[in-house]
Amino acid sequence: MNVMYKLNREQCRSDLPAFNVGDTIKVYSKIIEGKTERVQSFSGTVIAKRGSGVQEAFTVRRVAFGQGMEKGFPLNSPRIVKIEVLRLGKVRRAKLYYVRDRIGKAAKIKEKKY
Repeated sequence: MNVMYKLNREQCRSDLPAFNVGDTIKVYSKIIEGKTERVQSFSGTVIAKRGSGVQEAFTVRRVAFGQGMEKGFPLNSPRIVKIEVLRLGKVRRAKLYYVRDRIGKAAKIKEKKY
């Protein structure tokens, strides 16, 4: 086996759930302010995933108080405490950047049905 592949696999986290672009998730991340440490949640729709292995990252978008905000998270970061998948989205794109230009119901993403 390739040495880089082996190192990459060892450093990846296995405790996080599987999610895809279009899913609505809640990310709990550790925030350090001075000497204090707290956990803050950020919930929204995953609009992009990129990279693989240790470098994998994802972007979550939400609208709060009429203002759209996005946050990028490295998937294997020790700052991420946990991720909850709230809804599974039904999308046909790998990147949902078009949602940035949409407002209200037009920005909605259909839910997967089983």
